[in-house]
Amino acid sequence: MGLAVFMGSLDMSVVNVALPAIRDSLQAPTTTAQWVVLGYLLPLVALGLPTGRWLDGIDRRGALVCSCAGFAAASLTAGLAPSIEWLIAARVVEGVFSTALMALIPVLVTTSVDARVRGRAMGIVDAIGMLGLITGSAAGGLLVASVGWRAVFFINVPVCLVLIVLAYVQVPRNGRLRLPERSAAGEAGCLTGAAGIIMIALTLATSDGPQWLALGLVAVPLLLIWRRLPVSVPVRKLLVLPGMRRPLGTLASTSAAVGLLFFIVPFYLITLLRTPPSVTGLTLLALPVAATAFGPIAGLLADRFGYPRIELLGLAVVISGLATLVPADLSWQAIDVGWRLALIGAGLGLFNAPNMSAAMSAPPRELLATAGSATSVARQGGFAFGPALATLVWGMWSYSVAGVRGAFAAGTVVVLISAAPLARHLWRDRMKPAVQPVAQASPAERADEPLGSENP
Repeated sequence: MGLAVFMGSLDMSVVNVALPAIRDSLQAPTTTAQWVVLGYLLPLVALGLPTGRWLDGIDRRGALVCSCAGFAAASLTAGLAPSIEWLIAARVVEGVFSTALMALIPVLVTTSVDARVRGRAMGIVDAIGMLGLITGSAAGGLLVASVGWRAVFFINVPVCLVLIVLAYVQVPRNGRLRLPERSAAGEAGCLTGAAGIIMIALTLATSDGPQWLALGLVAVPLLLIWRRLPVSVPVRKLLVLPGMRRPLGTLASTSAAVGLLFFIVPFYLITLLRTPPSVTGLTLLALPVAATAFGPIAGLLADRFGYPRIELLGLAVVISGLATLVPADLSWQAIDVGWRLALIGAGLGLFNAPNMSAAMSAPPRELLATAGSATSVARQGGFAFGPALATLVWGMWSYSVAGVRGAFAAGTVVVLISAAPLARHLWRDRMKPAVQPVAQASPAERADEPLGSENP
């Protein structure tokens, strides 16, 4: 699963680096070329929840093999694409298979290890994923310059083949593979339409006026229709669990902050501070490098002291790092930004493993894949929202350094708001013994407890 996360992270980061070359080679407008990235994200956001519910009732080994095979075929097609339209279509198909793969990762990690070491397992997988971001950022430019942009898609094929072999060797069968039910088509249509409208609206946030916001509101009726569908009931039951709401909320907010940073920091360094692109790239690496270093440590601490405490510690470090960016001005240099990004990365490293462990400990066993999909939707939705928020705030100050400060402040506030429910939850748990004795659960009540709820 660490290898799967590595491949997904590598794919996302390396395509971002190759996007200018893809645009020039296929003679596509920038507004069209950006859908090479957005087309991949769309299924991850739109199809995550239906895919998770489907995966809860089928053989996970078969699903893993099919996901890897489909991802490899789509990557090969993308690398051979003769036009931008062909490439975008291949990226959408890539995203469809990646949706299943991203949902399976936390499920297989959760079910493969003892609950007492779940945090450490999540920390290792998260660290390997961060290495994918680092490798993609560093290797993407070299691949494009030496071999060409098509190579960034071809490298997925051998990784998928290795994953297929590992799946047959390591993952036991737990049922049989079957196609989704017909009722999933209507649900997928509603969610795809809503997610597509929202993503188009976010890409239009750079324009003047509130038109993009009005377009985004068109998605509301589709979401209301989905909510009334019978197939949405298991998902809604899952999302009302307090143990799911808090991790998903903090995951979405930190992902939005990361998306904001990776969008606004290059503009700040290159456009306003006149920093060379090579130095800017090295500066941005400070965040994933620090996150990689602290990921395994976070898992160990979470298994020892509990998921919520270490998750809140990570959020506090992230908020502190974001707050130190708020005074940004034209006298700063790359090193001034770099150490602050490293601080944020350390906080993310402390946050990610306990957050995923908490999310995967909350649901009942029969909804594990749905929970894994919900975490993927929260993460990808945050990544999509972050750049739009940065653009909106930056534009309010006419794209000046004051707007950069405003964008950093907005990211700080978003994470701070999401951390409040977790802090309140920990405070109430701390005060309970002093206010009232803890009631002993009956055997019937304990039988209804979700998998892994007894966090050590």
